[in-house]
Amino acid sequence: MKQRISSGWTQYHKANFPALMSALPGIIADSRFAASVGTDDQRARGAAILAKSLQLGGHVAIRLGKTDLALSALERAMHAAEQSADPLLPGMISTSIAWSYQRQARLEDALHLAILAADRVEQGRTDTAEGVRVRGGLLMSAATSYARSGDYERADEMMTSAENAAKRLARLPPPEDGRLVSVFSRSSVRIERVRLAVQHKRPREALDLARGMRLSKDVPPSWRTWLLLDIARAHTDLGNAENAVATLERLHRVAPAWLGHHTLAVAIVRDLWSLPQRPPGLRRLAERLGVSD
Repeated sequence: MKQRISSGWTQYHKANFPALMSALPGIIADSRFAASVGTDDQRARGAAILAKSLQLGGHVAIRLGKTDLALSALERAMHAAEQSADPLLPGMISTSIAWSYQRQARLEDALHLAILAADRVEQGRTDTAEGVRVRGGLLMSAATSYARSGDYERADEMMTSAENAAKRLARLPPPEDGRLVSVFSRSSVRIERVRLAVQHKRPREALDLARGMRLSKDVPPSWRTWLLLDIARAHTDLGNAENAVATLERLHRVAPAWLGHHTLAVAIVRDLWSLPQRPPGLRRLAERLGVSD
């Protein structure tokens, strides 16, 4: 089951949603069964599997814009996580719930949840790469909520804490299967810093942060996509239309499936399409996204 769920997360990060949505009902059904039979220890391990499968379902629902459905799945995931033997699972699920709250503009709820969960992880397992990654993901979530609330200074403090945590990963043995743990690394922290700078209307700062960035191999395609979108947004905000189009074209080469799943991509192309002089290559992107006349 773990391998099936790991493969599901790989499909998610690649935006292969048709295959994932076809497989997900069976994965969840089999996970429910695993959580309901056997000894206490076996049921606890099954509960951990169920929590990760429901978390995956919640992420897919968020991507499809179904945040109420996502929260329903994630509440069930949290219940399963609390029945498991993994003390880090509630923190992982909390990151996902906070993300769903952010998508609903419930920033105070998202912030409170992320900080509380990060404190709980810090009091427990922060001596392993898994623990560092879970707490780091929660710190970045809190930073996002602060930034979207207009408190960029507190967001920067949180990101500095996340950076310090990420430095510890080089001295710790890596997780057995990183696909089943929160995405967190020095690269993901840098990507998040770029994103927060863009969201806080600091496009030059965003481009300075992104310049010369080398991403580690474990950064999933979804995060590479977000970075390129934020770079394109920064170029657009600065009036560099040709650079914005070039960045979006690079995104289409690197992760073509993601381009049509991001409202930010559509928003950028619409802004560029409204310009009196449209840069070369824009029409192809606009046609792919259904934005052209």
